[in-house]
Amino acid sequence: MSSEKKPNFLVIVADDLGFSDTSPFGGEIDTPNLYKLAMEGLRMTDFHTAASCSPTRAMLLSGTDAHIAGLGAMAERMKRFPDIFKDKPGYEGYLNFRVAALPEILQDNGYLTMMSGKWHLGLTKEVAPCSRGFTKVFTTLPGAGNHYNHEPQLYGVTEKPRAFLKGNKGLWMRDDTFIDGDTDLPKNFYSTNSFTDEMLSFLQNRTEDEKNQPFFSYLAFTAPHWPLQAPPEVVKKYRGWYDDGPFALRDRRLKSLIINGLVPADVEPAPIHTLGTGPWAKLSDEEKKKSSRAMEIYAAMVDLIDVNVGRAYSYLESTGELDNTFIIFISDNGAEGNLLEAVPILAGATMGDVIKKFYDNSLQNLGNHNSFVWYGPQWASAATAPSRCVKSYTTEGGIRCPCIVRYPPAVQSAPGTISHKFTTVMDILPTVLDLTGISSPGNTFRGREVAPIRGRSWIPLMAAKDADVDVYDQDKDIVGWEQLGIAAVRVGNWKAVFLPPPRGEGKWELYDLSKDKGEIHDLAESHPEKMTEMIAHYETYFQESGMFDAYEQYQSALRKAGITRAW
Repeated sequence: MSSEKKPNFLVIVADDLGFSDTSPFGGEIDTPNLYKLAMEGLRMTDFHTAASCSPTRAMLLSGTDAHIAGLGAMAERMKRFPDIFKDKPGYEGYLNFRVAALPEILQDNGYLTMMSGKWHLGLTKEVAPCSRGFTKVFTTLPGAGNHYNHEPQLYGVTEKPRAFLKGNKGLWMRDDTFIDGDTDLPKNFYSTNSFTDEMLSFLQNRTEDEKNQPFFSYLAFTAPHWPLQAPPEVVKKYRGWYDDGPFALRDRRLKSLIINGLVPADVEPAPIHTLGTGPWAKLSDEEKKKSSRAMEIYAAMVDLIDVNVGRAYSYLESTGELDNTFIIFISDNGAEGNLLEAVPILAGATMGDVIKKFYDNSLQNLGNHNSFVWYGPQWASAATAPSRCVKSYTTEGGIRCPCIVRYPPAVQSAPGTISHKFTTVMDILPTVLDLTGISSPGNTFRGREVAPIRGRSWIPLMAAKDADVDVYDQDKDIVGWEQLGIAAVRVGNWKAVFLPPPRGEGKWELYDLSKDKGEIHDLAESHPEKMTEMIAHYETYFQESGMFDAYEQYQSALRKAGITRAW
């Protein structure tokens, strides 16, 4: 950029937020600050992430594929059967040193780098945010936890807990020091509010020298990831909104998406993803009340994300830094639709066992600090519509996510413009480097060999008056996805998907996304030459990303362990 002052950056990541949960993407949840951000900036409707959270975060901070950056699969899965992944490059379970992390690059070029929130890219100090380029840090290292910092299942437990049920000691950090979650967090801790408090404190308490530095800030919420928890006064705001169930919500969202020009008017939505759950009409009154209450709590969590986005926006506005700050808001994957009761977590106990012993999931208590609930596949499927399936699937419902960008110096389209061009989370790093004028590290960085960037800069797209410029070559650029055999590859509007049993039929499927957003009409048999071509593209992706086929080994290990349904 020609401006003498380098841009600041605020990257905001929501955790498991659905495509249509917020008002700028057709949702009914009260999100005026995100709406304002979108109406002053640019919305992307074909933005893609990985199918789950830590691989996405690795792609965001590295600008390359998760299999290259160390998260070829989620660490929680790899740690369950470590022998399968031992000594496999790209499966270290943390953001590895084969990549140059974005905050490292910016730190070396005079930026003040700050992070508050969820890391999920390594559990030791050697691979924590402080070791990957962040100067100011307040972080929870694992992938999930109680939003009120209430972890009774860990009291008196000697076995090291699974990362998604984080403990309070050794898994929180401030700057380069571990802190004690029992004593060093605020008494009124609530994840979304507290992570924003810390980020605003970093910004407000900059020294005079730091104020002369451009900044890169990474605000990584753990909401609205399970357990669904929110202050009762906010939950009350949504009381009764979802009493007619997930199918009705899906229909309302679809109409809104169409009216707002976010999906085509003739879009054919994928069926609701049920994953072993029964029809809404056959639930008892009590079951309906608890299910709709879970959705009310979820809405309250999204509401509070918006409130805190507004706090950050207002701060930047008050300091005169708003228009020189590139703000991006994304979700890390599609809405979470898994059923988690049977997941093994501690000493052979399942999630269901732990919840029954330590939590009160009565209707009256849902959403409080000592409740532990998720909302299931049908509500999640309503949030990903018209796309197919949910988080952890390589169908569009798992990887197509909301994205809002605000940066007036570079975004030349009219405020509120919607772009339908294909983009990915890998693109954020090269876009940031282009905006700052910082060169890509190339093959070496800080004395080590690093992989090249696979993402594409958004500068041409943002500079276009109609935001209608391709970021990826429609004929040549190959983008792939894979996690333990669940795979997909895309070139232009053609996409091939492979879903092993029980998620699918274990065969390649083919879709033309220009006509079939819901991935309903499998063209594999009617277009055999195109199917063959796409499989060849996947093989190219397979080789370039350095992955290995772990699916059969992993499934065999699950069967031997007696695990019939894996998270």
